[in-house]
Amino acid sequence: MAKGRFFLKGAVHTKHLTGAALILLTLTLSGCTTDGGITTGKVHVNSQPNSIQFPEVTGAVGGTPTIIQPTGTPPETLEIKDLTVGQGATVQQNSTVTVHYLLMGWKSGKIIDSSWSRGAPATFGLDQVIPGWQQGMPGMKVGGRRELLIPPALGYGDVGSGPVGPKETLIFVVDLIAVK
Repeated sequence: MAKGRFFLKGAVHTKHLTGAALILLTLTLSGCTTDGGITTGKVHVNSQPNSIQFPEVTGAVGGTPTIIQPTGTPPETLEIKDLTVGQGATVQQNSTVTVHYLLMGWKSGKIIDSSWSRGAPATFGLDQVIPGWQQGMPGMKVGGRRELLIPPALGYGDVGSGPVGPKETLIFVVDLIAVK
């Protein structure tokens, strides 16, 4: 199991393009969409958990969860499921959160990272993490447990990072302890 926080921004290594190539690529792709013509630049977030099969999660809030390895095709959009709705303060887009989390790779079925295994929760601003967390955490309440299914486009993309493989869909189980 990895020792670092693999959902933090800046962990993906990319190849550099020259300025001209980047401009040409941007102009070429600016008219392309994969979502029926919507050009907002955001990946669709689906918060209707009945639309896909979420991996089963067992264990009580506050304790280390277990994720049953999923089968089938991973979702192409960010999927959010509140396993337990908290009663405390609500996460905003610019919040700093203290959480316990468990991360499993959809394809590998392996646990990649866990704050529970390190024995301490993690605290960070949502502006410091991957887009899947930035879009998937707002609205969560302290005391809750949430499952996030994060597609590669909102995680580590085609390249991966460290123990996160290329084009890996990320499965997070998150317990929200505090929010500022």
